[in-house]
Parts: sequence; structure tokens; C-alpha cells
Amino acid sequence: MNTRVEDLNTWLFKSVSIAPLVVFRLTFGLVLLYSSIRTYEKGWIKELYIDPTYHFSFFSWLQPLDGDGMYMIFLFLGLTSIGIIFGFLYRISIVVHFLLFAYVELIDKTYYLNHYYLVSLVVFWMIWVPAHRWYSVDCVLFPNIRSETCTNWNILIFKFQLSIVYFFAGLAKVNPDWMLRAQPMATWLPGKYQLPIIGQFMNLREVACLFSWSGCAYDLTIWIFLWMKKTRFVAYLAVLVFHIMTGILFPRIGMFPYIMIVSTVIFFSASAHEKILSYIGGGLSLTGAEQRTIKKNKVISVILSVYLLIQLFLPMRYLQYPGNLFWHERGYRFSWRVMLMEKNGYTSFIVKDPIKDIQREADQSRFLTAFQKQQLRSQPDMMIQFAHFLGDRFKNLHGYEPEVYVKSRISLNARRSQVFTDETLDVYGHKDPMGHGWIVPLKD
Repeated sequence: MNTRVEDLNTWLFKSVSIAPLVVFRLTFGLVLLYSSIRTYEKGWIKELYIDPTYHFSFFSWLQPLDGDGMYMIFLFLGLTSIGIIFGFLYRISIVVHFLLFAYVELIDKTYYLNHYYLVSLVVFWMIWVPAHRWYSVDCVLFPNIRSETCTNWNILIFKFQLSIVYFFAGLAKVNPDWMLRAQPMATWLPGKYQLPIIGQFMNLREVACLFSWSGCAYDLTIWIFLWMKKTRFVAYLAVLVFHIMTGILFPRIGMFPYIMIVSTVIFFSASAHEKILSYIGGGLSLTGAEQRTIKKNKVISVILSVYLLIQLFLPMRYLQYPGNLFWHERGYRFSWRVMLMEKNGYTSFIVKDPIKDIQREADQSRFLTAFQKQQLRSQPDMMIQFAHFLGDRFKNLHGYEPEVYVKSRISLNARRSQVFTDETLDVYGHKDPMGHGWIVPLKD
């Protein structure tokens, strides 16, 4: 056992070419820059962070900045992206970018996407790796930091993270809806009839099954083939085909295909990355050279182990909650579940004055945008959050607490709609609505 641990540590801490890390910095930095510019050009800063009067913040104290503050946030995201790309004041640039990006993503659950979570994790780890020690402005300003090598774990952490994303995305697809009913693909694909050549086949159930099964097989195995030298090139071609097609069929998925296409390049050998750098004038020639072992750091080993355990636990935490995960969504976020469900229905909030014995349906449009209402109607924690907002608002106006009830009826993956919430429970007055069994179990 001790020998295996020692071998693992030797593998983690051996010296390797820094080329993959430098290429990763350049390409991922470009994605970060494009994302910031795209958000500005599409008017999303105003639409998502300035116009709404209410935000489903992960933390109640975290709110958007007033005035032009959010524009300044995205300006600095763009500037720090440039700093990352060129390796200019890299440590400052990457730390500031991480803090600002995390701040923006925690403002509102409405806009949560798995790839934003992935970007946060990747940028976090980029803080701790020496991606600026070659082919960077910092190397010119501070020549003593230059190094043609890095520690192996600096590269492995990104490979492991991407492997975890793919594996759990595939594992999540191993469920009856996806594998047996081809849902939600069977609901979504017929709407792609306008596509040239393949559009005429999109209404066929066989096509929905093909997309479902191949998507599951791809996610479960592609990361294995990317690790293996003999299959890496073909696997990367599959990455290109899969994510380009995903981007075409489902444009609302946003930056995810581009992030995965760019990120998975890190699986290629050091020599491949050295060639890439040689094309842009920053080549290295260290392949197979300087295989010295850097002094092992037990603290780093423990931190990496704990981090990977957390990443393995989070996607599986849903097992502690009974019922259908896609219905109650407890443990759904931060678990790499991508495009697995289609929910439709309605949700209304009834605010009752217990003293005057008067009740009214809250006008959600006064506080929420159309997209916020769409996301709210099927996500229980957001329902509870908004119910408390309505209750607090009533209490501030009248000086005493109201009762707030949620009436919701939802359809999951083309099933017949059914009652979603216990309409008799005062959500505002109950300490733990979710623990009460407030979500009515799904009837299959």
C-alpha cells in the first residue's frame, strides 16, 4: 500500500513540460474574453442583472451593484481575461477574474448553468498553477520566474476535472426517461425540422433514441479515450463532432460546447502543445527531458485528495433524498446533469392576510422577468425563496406575518401534468417546507 502511495506521489510531483499549461492558459483565456464580450454585446448585463427588481441570490446579502456597477464588473472581467491570455500580472488577473466571475454567478440561481460552475472551478485552479512562467509578459517583467517545466499535478488537475464532468454527465443519463423513453430528446428534436438534410428525420422516435443512447455512451467513455495515447486523436475528433452538433441543435446551451472543445486539448501530449507554441513563436523542446522529481508536498496531496472526494460526492448527494431527482431537484445543481429534463406547467403564489381573512394571488410580473418566472415554476428552492420575499414584503407593509401558499402543477418529460406542491402548507410560516414533504411525489 505504501509503495502505491509513493508511486502516486512520484507521478503527481514529477517535473514535466509546461507547454500544456501555457496552451491551456492562452486558449481558456480567449474563451473567458469572448464570454465577457458576448454578454455585453447581447445586452445581457442590463437584461439579467440591472432590469430585474428581484434576484434569486445564493446568498441574500449578495446583490448586483447599482448604476453602472455591473458594466464595470464585466469590463474588469474582460481586462483580466486579457491579462490571463498574455500572462500579464497573471496572479492578480486570475484571482480578480475568479472573484468577479463567482460574484456574478452567485447573484441569481435563475442563470445557473453547469458550464459556469465548471469555469469557476477551472479558474480557481488556474490561480494555483504556474501557467505564466513561459510565453508571458510576466516572464519579460520578472525573468527569474521563467521555467520550462511544471509539476505534473498542475496539468493533471484539469484532466481529472474534465473527466469527472464527462463521467457524471453520462452516469446521470442512465435513467428510464433518457434510456427507455428517449426523453427529453423526443420532445425537443421534432422542433428542429428546419435543419437542412437531417431536419426531416427529427420527428422519428428512432432518431431520439439514437441521440439519447449515443449521448450517454459518449459521456461515459470519451474521457477514457482522451487519456489513452492510441485513441486520443480520434477521441478529440469525436469531441469536435459532438459539441459542434450540440451547439447547432441546442444553441441555448451557450458557451458549453466551446468550453469543452478548448479545454479537452489539454489531454494531448506535451510534444503536441510544444508544436502549437512553436507555430505562434513560443516553442519549447523539452519532450522527454528533465524528468526530475520535485520535492513532494503532503499538504498539496491532501488538498487534491479532499477536492476530488468533494467532486465525487456532490453529484451523488441526491441519493440521500427520496423520490425522483428530476421532479424534486434536491441535489440537482453542481452535479453535471446536462439537458436531462423538460418541465412545463404553472405556479402561482397566494398571499393570505390572516387578520382580515383576505387572500390574493401575487402578481409575479411585478418583480420577476419572464425568464425568472419560467425557471421559478419548477424549482422548489426558488419557490420557497420567492414565497419568503412576498411574506417579508407583506410584513414590512402591514406589521404582521401573512400566510403564503404555492399552487403548482407541472409536467415532467412529456408526462401528464400533476400537482407539484402541497397547496395547504403555509410556506412562509413553516421552518423547513422541503423537509415537510412539501413536494408531492411524482406519479409514474
